[in-house]
Amino acid sequence: MDDVPRRWRCAGRIGGPTMTGEFLLGLLLAAGAATAQPLPDKPVAEARRPSNPEALAFVAEKDAHADLERALSEAKQNDKTVLVIMGANWCHDSIGLAGWLDTPRFSDMMRDRYNIVYIDVGTPQIGKGRNLDIARHFGINKVKNTPLVLVISADGERLNSKKDAIGWRNAASRSEDEIYRYFATFKTNG
Repeated sequence: MDDVPRRWRCAGRIGGPTMTGEFLLGLLLAAGAATAQPLPDKPVAEARRPSNPEALAFVAEKDAHADLERALSEAKQNDKTVLVIMGANWCHDSIGLAGWLDTPRFSDMMRDRYNIVYIDVGTPQIGKGRNLDIARHFGINKVKNTPLVLVISADGERLNSKKDAIGWRNAASRSEDEIYRYFATFKTNG
């Protein structure tokens, strides 16, 4: 036993000689082989595909302020409401909501009622946010979760409550009907 390095020795005894690291390793490998599971029939990427659509709508390089001004100006001309979605492509709730709004069911309502502006907020949770002054302008002083959803009149007034605006962090787990009903409740400016 003196030829076995001390770091490989186990302090306990099982039926005789001191257990070595090799013996323990053998036990662990045998236990692992006994509980091995077969590979899944589907690739992991396919097995975890989300049930809701997703869209990568948030572009950091866009001029969010100019996009918002243009949407407000067009809303006045076209009797529409502005829908500002502040999020990020790293956030599954942000891309989940953007994905639903891009589906055929939502497209008619969105086109008829809203001018949509997607604003990239970076990662405000770790102090690397961007365009957060837009949220502050509409009464949301701190962006903790994404997406943040602002329903804005053509005159620039927030129409949804602060609670509703900040309450979309579970957008990917909301049902299609729930999301549709929420946006259908807001009237156009006309």
